[in-house]
Amino acid sequence: MPKNVVVAQSGGPSPVINSTLRGIIDACRAYPDTFGTIYGGWHGIEGVLREELLDLSAQDEEEVRLLSVTPAAGAIGTCRYKLREKNREDFERVIDVFRAHDVGFFFYIGGNDSMDTANKVSLFGHEHGLDLVAVGGPKTIDNDVGDAEFKLIDHTPGYGSTARYFAQYIRNINEENRGSCPADPVIVIQAMGRKIGFIPAAARLADPEREMPLQIYMAESTLTLEQLGDNVVDCLKQHGRCIVVVSEGFDVGTLGEVKDSFGHTSFGSSQQSVAQVVTNYLNSLTLPVPGAARFQIPGTDQRDAIIYASTVDLDEAYEVGRQCAQIAKDDGTGYMGTILREPGPTYTVRYDKVPLDVVANSERTFPAHWIAPSRIDVTDEFVAYAKPLIGTEWPAIPLVDGLQRFARLESLFAEKTLDTYIPQGKR
Repeated sequence: MPKNVVVAQSGGPSPVINSTLRGIIDACRAYPDTFGTIYGGWHGIEGVLREELLDLSAQDEEEVRLLSVTPAAGAIGTCRYKLREKNREDFERVIDVFRAHDVGFFFYIGGNDSMDTANKVSLFGHEHGLDLVAVGGPKTIDNDVGDAEFKLIDHTPGYGSTARYFAQYIRNINEENRGSCPADPVIVIQAMGRKIGFIPAAARLADPEREMPLQIYMAESTLTLEQLGDNVVDCLKQHGRCIVVVSEGFDVGTLGEVKDSFGHTSFGSSQQSVAQVVTNYLNSLTLPVPGAARFQIPGTDQRDAIIYASTVDLDEAYEVGRQCAQIAKDDGTGYMGTILREPGPTYTVRYDKVPLDVVANSERTFPAHWIAPSRIDVTDEFVAYAKPLIGTEWPAIPLVDGLQRFARLESLFAEKTLDTYIPQGKR
């Protein structure tokens, strides 16, 4: 007899997260003897805990197809709620909900912490006699899931689109800076990524020939604010203008950081920004040209601007979703679907699996050998790695009256059969 499915999302969204969701849905539908009704956990594991299960099997086919061109996580929602080992009641509740709705398959789409959650749910379920298959679907714009050797996963869905966004953004900024440099010779751009430098590094994709007066400051560069100032002054003497890309994790001292429920710094909620501190410092210097520095901070549009999405990323996100369902059917519990790059001059990938307990809570940092000797640039090796991920075409986004058409799922929820429950972390 087929068992029902719960698929949920966790952490920060990405431009292609719903493409992975659609891949899982499509692949599960292809095996009706294995997979029963497909539910979406409404706002991630929190929705599971609250017994809020959106019936995805009952959705209109057109809306499911539109998931591939719908960014962020509005379709079924996401959360930043972490299942902690000390909160045994939460784990017991998850198992109770799965039993109540005859769930035998759990797919969790997310990053490092989400893979840990999927792994813990899998282990706890089996400890308590539940025949549950848990599989993780990778997602993070930071590209920080995996290992330093890129053997667990070459890149995570979401990164290619955010890298493409950032490359295009910097090209536009360069046009602005070229024209406005008599008054605004320095423009500081803050990139997402906490303390992992893959997103700021993507700025180099805007100018692989290094024709722009562009400086990149990742947290891993270990430079000081004073060294940054000296570099900018030198650039102004040579070019009369300078574009500074700085990671939100670049060390400028205390920012009044705010932590999320995973314990990660939420720079977007902090009292001040790295870009503001850098700009204020530059304007305290005697610059060798007229004018002043100014800053811009791209916000969550880095992960929800579907028009900038990489077609490569969209396709791979979908295929890794299908791979997750195939893993659940053929291999069982305790794995994450993965993307591995094939050797050779032509970019190709294959889809495989890695154990959840290996990838759970992993954190890949930006390779030191991809940082240029100047510490304010990246190497051509990084460019060769990242360039294929951003694709060469624009995505085909359907429009209605000139506005993007996104998936809109109906609010068709499974009937609740259990008592009301408040997650332990919310009490």
